Amino acid sequence: MRTIQFPPYLQEGDRVTIISPAGKIDKNFLKDAKKTLESWGLEVVISKHAAGEAGRFSGSVKQRTADLQSAMDDESTKAILCSRGGYGAIHLIDQIDFTKFRENPKWLLGYSDITLLHELLQYNGFASVHSPMARHLSVEPKDDVCSLHLKNLLFGELPTYQSPKHKLNIKGTAKGTLRGGNLSVLYGLRGTPYDFPAEGTILFIEDIGERPYHIDRMMNNLKLGGVLEKLSGLIVGQFTEYEEDLSIGKEVYEMIADMVKPYGYPVCFNFPVGHVVNNVPLICGCETELTVGNNGAELIFK
Repeated sequence: MRTIQFPPYLQEGDRVTIISPAGKIDKNFLKDAKKTLESWGLEVVISKHAAGEAGRFSGSVKQRTADLQSAMDDESTKAILCSRGGYGAIHLIDQIDFTKFRENPKWLLGYSDITLLHELLQYNGFASVHSPMARHLSVEPKDDVCSLHLKNLLFGELPTYQSPKHKLNIKGTAKGTLRGGNLSVLYGLRGTPYDFPAEGTILFIEDIGERPYHIDRMMNNLKLGGVLEKLSGLIVGQFTEYEEDLSIGKEVYEMIADMVKPYGYPVCFNFPVGHVVNNVPLICGCETELTVGNNGAELIFK
């Protein structure tokens, strides 16, 4: 099993670079996110093309790759905040050189389409943070729980999360490496070198705007590919902005629950991760312990 390295935690005065490796974003979100991070005592740099526009993207593949590579190579940058997801990180995944990054690793932050970059980081042996991005840091209040969790995590204070009980939860305790993110993105990496290893993994999944039968198709791919049976545990986050379609005979959570029930590992439903305000930061590649009991679930980072 590949050993996962943690980049150094941040200290006051450290630099964070904001990039836009996928979709375009309103520059006001960049400015406001910069102010939030500066209020945490950090120096913030906005990359050259972060506020750019090329169709639906923030820039050409060359421009977006250059911004990511520059941030990864910069010795003074200690964390890289992806401004948003959208679509486009897939264009960069095989373009990145890790030579300098290995000498000075740093935290990469983001979610949704940024799941691609988390998988790239783990493939190369580094942990990263599935976390809120620029818009969240811009519009949510200073005492927002998820923003504070992210701040504390970056400065080395690892969280413990509690999730309320759910009727479909499957009880048990599991230890494993936390991996996952957006289900559609993970599905798109199946059969590539960047696909996550199933054995020893506590997998977390979420998605937005996917029809229930699409989710069923993706989950069946994981089942038929032998992934589901090898997991140590499963965390089912938020599936949002879709039209309920009972033509498949079940609600989304029910479909997932029936599919994983034979495997016997703990499963937590309705965990606060996904395209929602309550989107807690999760360390991809971290050893964790998941306990699902009568009163809900607890996730501890080791």
